[in-house]
Amino acid sequence: MALFWDCLVALLAAFGLVCIAWPPILWEKIDRYRRIKHKRNEGRPMELNEALEKLDGLQKKSYAYGAGMSALYLDGDTVAPPDTEEGRALAVSILAGEWHEKFTSPETGELLDFLAARKGELDQVRRRQVEELKRDYDKDRRIPADEYMEFQRLTSEANAVWKRAKAGNDFPLFLPYLEKIVAFNRKFAGYYDPNKAPYDALLNEYERGTSMAFYDPFFAALRERIVPLIHAVGEQEQPDDSFLHRRYPAEAQRKFSDYLMEVMGLDRRHVGIGETEHPFTNSFNNKDVRITTHYYEDDLASSMYSVIHEGGHAKYDLGVADELQYTRLAGGVSMGLHESQSRFYENLIGRSLPFIRAIFPKMREFFPEQLADVTPEMFYRAVNKAEPSLIRTEADELTYPLHVMVRYEIEKRLIGGTLEAKDVPGTWNRLYKEHLGVEVPDDAHGCLQDSHWAGGSFGYFPTYALGSAYGAQMLRNMEKDIDVWGPVGRGDLSQVTAWLQEKVHRFGGLLEPADVVKNACGQFDPAVYTDYLARKYTELYHL
Repeated sequence: MALFWDCLVALLAAFGLVCIAWPPILWEKIDRYRRIKHKRNEGRPMELNEALEKLDGLQKKSYAYGAGMSALYLDGDTVAPPDTEEGRALAVSILAGEWHEKFTSPETGELLDFLAARKGELDQVRRRQVEELKRDYDKDRRIPADEYMEFQRLTSEANAVWKRAKAGNDFPLFLPYLEKIVAFNRKFAGYYDPNKAPYDALLNEYERGTSMAFYDPFFAALRERIVPLIHAVGEQEQPDDSFLHRRYPAEAQRKFSDYLMEVMGLDRRHVGIGETEHPFTNSFNNKDVRITTHYYEDDLASSMYSVIHEGGHAKYDLGVADELQYTRLAGGVSMGLHESQSRFYENLIGRSLPFIRAIFPKMREFFPEQLADVTPEMFYRAVNKAEPSLIRTEADELTYPLHVMVRYEIEKRLIGGTLEAKDVPGTWNRLYKEHLGVEVPDDAHGCLQDSHWAGGSFGYFPTYALGSAYGAQMLRNMEKDIDVWGPVGRGDLSQVTAWLQEKVHRFGGLLEPADVVKNACGQFDPAVYTDYLARKYTELYHL
């Protein structure tokens, strides 16, 4: 009889049959059998194969909950009508709460403890899955479920409010949300690691092994080398970039985006593109990745380089090994490494002269009137123009780290308790004047320009600068191994992608971030990054 019920339950699961298709008495019998079977199994020693099956189920459920919440975020940030965030926020908070409850249950703890004790019998992939899940479990179970749900709901609502605040240059509208998000981050940092300073605990969440003790000298080294270079460049004649601000119809830019994705080798059967206020990439798995961009008809480079940047994120997620999909090891291992890939394609490849020469004939087909009097060399100089500016995502390679530094300094003070959220605009404006020498005209072009704080992401920003430094060192090593610029000059990025796939992408989360960095960069040295910038801008500006 037991075999009958086992087979019936398996068939129902296999064919996805819903409850209303069966008489209630049948479901009562099935439920009674499940309870009896569970009771019989209590006290029985768990077998390793049984535990591994449960581990697989746990990870697939994690994927399903994450995919549901990601889909709601993607919808809300791209095609959802305005003023519709309340329902999505409620749904996200419930999904997050349910998953938190399932994941932090005693049963999950017992499963992970059992597998951790048997790690010598596991292969590398399984051992790593258990290590990472155990790390997550030990951290997440310290977070009360109601606080976890409240935070998810808060950030879902805050993102929609941030968009309205930015559009209306209305920081007071966003301020109450920012205050609550900062308070939550301080509290969560204590849950993550009570032995660390709160901001150190947050930094470690985005790039394991980093802290203020790591980033303070890192940014100091960048500032020492880059600031004098910026001053030297500022004394030179600037290239003409006025043609980038002619009228470029959005529809033509959309077609150009399709072409850029083709050049990057992004298979449109697996990669979609949407439009949003602040571009981002949403990866469901290595067969389903969505990138986003925005189109300004008076700024061709904005959408062009956001597509290439987000395309770099997509290349990473698409390249993770199939065997890691739907597990804790899918996706990139850290945000520093993820940003290394996006900024590698955006800047090291996308702003290079060989790449621009390769795609320029096609660009002229999309924009024949706008680029009729422009050469590839003119375009190259224009998109590499180094000039202190207001907007991080539009900044040139040379000044970009200073934009990140401003955010790092503000985050340190907010989380450290030495800066109140209401004082962010004034501090932001002062630091932009000190570091970049620019006056901030309003909050829309200042502290409201990025979406990260609305999403609760404190500790993320420094990884942009770190990723840029990783990328420069990867390029140096890549040039030793393969002919980079010959194929790129023909519009062929396949060899570049293959090298990154071998050194970075395929591992997903199988290795520690530091091990992936070592694999692709060798011994990490920020001087390689500043040397790269010095060479590039010395040549561009004939210093």
